[in-house]
Amino acid sequence: MDQLLAYIIALPLAGFLVLSMAGRQLTAKVIPWIGAGTISIAAIITIFLGIQFLQSPPASGAYQQLLWQWFSAGNLSVSFSLRMDALSLVFVFIITFVGALIHIYSAAFMRHDRDYARFFASMNLFVCSMLMLVMADNLVLLYLGWEGVGLCSYLLIGFWYETPANCRAANKAFIITRIGDTAMLIGLFLLFKELGTLNIVEILQQAPQYFTSGSANSNLIALLLLGGGIGKSAQLPLQTWLPDAMAGPSPVSALIHAATMVTAGVYLIARMHVLFQLSPLAMTITALIGALTLFMAGCSAMVQTDIKRILAYSTISQIGYMFLALGVGAWSAGIFHFFTHAFFKALLFLAAGAVIETLHHEHNIFNMGGLRKKMPVVFYTFLAGTAALAALPLVTAGFFSKDLILWYAFSAANGNAFLWILALAGAFITALYSTRLILVVFGGEPKTHIGELPGQLMTVPLIILAFFSLTAGFIEWPHNLLHLTWFSDHVQRVLPATIVQDNPPSEFIFQTIAAVITLAGIYGGYGLYYHKSGVRWQQSPFLSVIHNFLFNGWKFDQLYEVALVKPFVYIARISKADVFDRVYNGIAQGNLKLNRLLSVSQNGSLRWYIAGVLIGILFIITLQLLS
Repeated sequence: MDQLLAYIIALPLAGFLVLSMAGRQLTAKVIPWIGAGTISIAAIITIFLGIQFLQSPPASGAYQQLLWQWFSAGNLSVSFSLRMDALSLVFVFIITFVGALIHIYSAAFMRHDRDYARFFASMNLFVCSMLMLVMADNLVLLYLGWEGVGLCSYLLIGFWYETPANCRAANKAFIITRIGDTAMLIGLFLLFKELGTLNIVEILQQAPQYFTSGSANSNLIALLLLGGGIGKSAQLPLQTWLPDAMAGPSPVSALIHAATMVTAGVYLIARMHVLFQLSPLAMTITALIGALTLFMAGCSAMVQTDIKRILAYSTISQIGYMFLALGVGAWSAGIFHFFTHAFFKALLFLAAGAVIETLHHEHNIFNMGGLRKKMPVVFYTFLAGTAALAALPLVTAGFFSKDLILWYAFSAANGNAFLWILALAGAFITALYSTRLILVVFGGEPKTHIGELPGQLMTVPLIILAFFSLTAGFIEWPHNLLHLTWFSDHVQRVLPATIVQDNPPSEFIFQTIAAVITLAGIYGGYGLYYHKSGVRWQQSPFLSVIHNFLFNGWKFDQLYEVALVKPFVYIARISKADVFDRVYNGIAQGNLKLNRLLSVSQNGSLRWYIAGVLIGILFIITLQLLS
């Protein structure tokens, strides 16, 4: 089984190489077969390995394959080695399986694009980088995948580069995530300085013996790693790049939000859980950031009008739930929400893409409407996705994973009432804007002419994702309803079990409150938007200010512009003529003068060239005679 690990990464990499080098010579029929075919075969291998893993787990707890020794420098020796344990298996399954469905959908969605091959090449490299990130057995290889994911997101967000706004969005994503990446890199240097290794298994084994809980070094390292996770997963205060990343094609949004990129931070924290357990400070900050982010992003999603920006803010909010779970020590609950979220978020973005294409690139939900009967497959699958996003009790996957997080936000060892209230408020808001989304887009009267309907290549992936959006949660039930814990039993081979406070309150009461809040959010959305125009924000100056504040993402971009960008530009301008710039300008001017001087000899006259050669020969002979 171990020898199959390399194929999971090699197949998308091979697809990237073929498409990037020979894409222009390939026909439009061949390109998707290579792009989607390689990912689909990788998904089949992953499913085969996963079945073997579940039926007869390896004695070491993981499949491992050493490909080659990468490099050695001093005490640092790094190998190109892959490792798949219970945690990696969950991520690899989502990346390949959901990634394959997105690629198949893309074969039809992008068929008219002139850069068909470049699109699939970038998508394949994206999947390859994310697989490397989650299958790496050391942090150097993980960081290579981490940066590869950042590069691919830049290439794909700015895929339609002729539009300046798309280029700005790509630059913004690249620069903001670099802030977190720098923090993470410093954390890796500190880890090596303290422990002398960057092998993940060795770090997790040595850290409890080397660090004391709450020590300055363990806090610093965990916080730096958290900084990396915050950047990639678009959490406060580095969340502003993700809504703008909607400039990319819809399949790119689905891949970034469901299977790659934004989930990298969740994986990093879960993978390095031992270091976080040694830092109660980092755990508390992780939970607090998650709770604040889920509330903030949910509020912004309520007032957006662009269908993809609504989904983008909902992703930030749902990743916030995952951070909250990890921060309170509910490790398996956080990964379980990642698992269910991948299905319904990929579904929602792909369905939104189908709607946008059918309505001639219309993004504003208030210019849509009346699509329920015109696009029945898209409507029913979108309904399944929004129901899962809203966590409709007992019938959707989103309920089972979010219910666990809500319960542990209060009852886990690091949980408290404040975190629970924020999570509960987020559940109400999510249910409200999910209902708004489905009613405004598919209800009422049509407002835009409907074009060509999506074909089977686009609708079949939607149906498969809708099925899992409803049923994937049935593998993990709340303890008080049914003792079925397949998912937590699986991931707790790697992650610690959740520690609950002594004498916690009744879980059933908390479930009832959460269910009532969710249903109240759905009813609120129904009351506001069923054949109605919803909240009239422009009715009063106060509501208008609130609307603009939330619509602009709590004005974080404006805050950064005033607090960071303008002071930096001002300092750069006043230091333009300082001594360092004068030195560099002097070097440049000297080179230019030397260039002009030597250019005199290049006048095209053969006599001057021969004279120059003779002078050179005489000079060398003279030196030889004098020496």
